Amino acid sequence: MLVGEAFTGEGGDTAHINVLAGPRSGPLGTAFAGALANPKPGIVPFLAVLQPNIPVVPATLIVNKAAIETDRHGTLTWGAMQAGVAEGVRDALDEGALDGRNLEEWVLIVALWNSPAASDEEAIYQNNRAAMREALLRADGKLPYAGNYRDRAITARNPFFRLSQ
Repeated sequence: MLVGEAFTGEGGDTAHINVLAGPRSGPLGTAFAGALANPKPGIVPFLAVLQPNIPVVPATLIVNKAAIETDRHGTLTWGAMQAGVAEGVRDALDEGALDGRNLEEWVLIVALWNSPAASDEEAIYQNNRAAMREALLRADGKLPYAGNYRDRAITARNPFFRLSQ
């Protein structure tokens, strides 16, 4: 199983993606089917498509990390965010991610954060496309992370937490 992460953008239109990639015949395939079959209130896993009736290969399951509570957030999730993920998968594959693997036999699970305050459809699309591309390339070892977690010069911080010095 491959694991990758990427965060792109600023403000309410940021995209944070965690991706798992692996054979559908293993534990990831079981998790994929279980997640798809068991939606929760506000968390509705769905397949990424380039267009209706044109799914991404490998099969890609998007699981939203922010509960959908408004029509606008739902439209952005199933629209711009989902389209960005679909294009990002294709971009990563074009750049060599998962080379040599039978893509029909693999699945991706994408845990996707987009704020309920998101508003700029184009920024949301671009940020999700970039984050998906980076996360999948990182998962496959084709793109480095910004630093090494063992480097003590790098302190714990993120858009929701800044450690005061």
